[in-house]
Amino acid sequence: MDILKLIGRKEELFSYDITEKETELKSIISSSSFLVIGGAGSIGQAVTKEIFKRNPKKLHVVDISENNLVELVRDIRSSFGYIDGEFKTFALDIGSLEYDAFIEADGKYDYILNLSALKHVRSEKDPFTLMRMIDVNIFNTDKTLLQAIEKGAKKYFCVSTDKAANPVNMMGASKRIMEMYLTRRSKDIKISTARFANVAFSDGSLLHGFDQRIKKRQPIVAPNDIKRYFVIPKESGELCLMSCIFGENRDIFFPKLSENLHLISFADIAIKYLKELGYEPYLCKDEEEARALVETLPSQGKWPCLFSSSDTTGEKDFEEFFTSKETLDLNRFQNLGIIKNELNFDNEALNFFTNSIQNLKQNKKWDKKDIVDLFFKMIPDFGHKETGKYLDSKM
Repeated sequence: MDILKLIGRKEELFSYDITEKETELKSIISSSSFLVIGGAGSIGQAVTKEIFKRNPKKLHVVDISENNLVELVRDIRSSFGYIDGEFKTFALDIGSLEYDAFIEADGKYDYILNLSALKHVRSEKDPFTLMRMIDVNIFNTDKTLLQAIEKGAKKYFCVSTDKAANPVNMMGASKRIMEMYLTRRSKDIKISTARFANVAFSDGSLLHGFDQRIKKRQPIVAPNDIKRYFVIPKESGELCLMSCIFGENRDIFFPKLSENLHLISFADIAIKYLKELGYEPYLCKDEEEARALVETLPSQGKWPCLFSSSDTTGEKDFEEFFTSKETLDLNRFQNLGIIKNELNFDNEALNFFTNSIQNLKQNKKWDKKDIVDLFFKMIPDFGHKETGKYLDSKM
């Protein structure tokens, strides 16, 4: 299925910039070694493929998901074959002792790319998953950064999110705080990052959910009042790679808005998706009707859909890649914008956050309010609003 068509586009976003830099990309990658952390997720796989097809000297991929690593290897072997250099995958948790031993045993890389993240807004529904989000998005990042510095890496790239710009949810805020930790370490290692839109049909995304609902003969559910920017998986890989290779210290890359990148609602994509499969959407009044009609409607060329307004915690009305306070470079690339940052961080605040989280964990007792209050200390204009409703309470 043509994902570009579903998200209302005809052309890939970064073709011009990639073509302009292709010779340089191949030269740098073919003479360098890479570690991709979280390389078996949707973005991680896309980045790994972009590196692999340019023949790196060494490419190691680490991910907590053994199954996804197996599929990544099968996918790469089936699409690209082999490289002259070393390609290996490791099923490791980067917060573990085993990962530390792995880094101690080898650990010599020119470029380290960290794509690991808890990315779902729904992960803030309970204080325990929320604490894991903080560990993965903030403290594991800082840990692997320190290891990169110790081992003498040239560059450390870590993916951020558009939701870090004026965040309204804990996921976006965790990534904004992560950016603060990155900035602190940028005095010791060159770092760059990227903020970008939803990756269409990435694992766990709502669009991926459409695919699962069809396979399982279940209704399609989507908000009709939320519009988002979408990139395809390949574009997410290209954006991360361009930032990693060409980003200057503390640069944050993002896709420029243009006629090619525009807002589209989840409901609109659902309608296009169903039509591509040969179904007309049938709008239902509630979940019960949708579940009942899925038994009969598909045979009539229709699919039950439930489109409604969003009222769950953490949903942002609109998306943005940067704030009015950030300095931009819009001239270096045709379709890539860059946020420029100075070496500016509050060491006292970062230490306070670290110590406060450690104290909560040592006591093995905390609630969501404890963490939300800490986030407000770090981000005074944090736009978090608690509605008491979460996506897990919906179909």
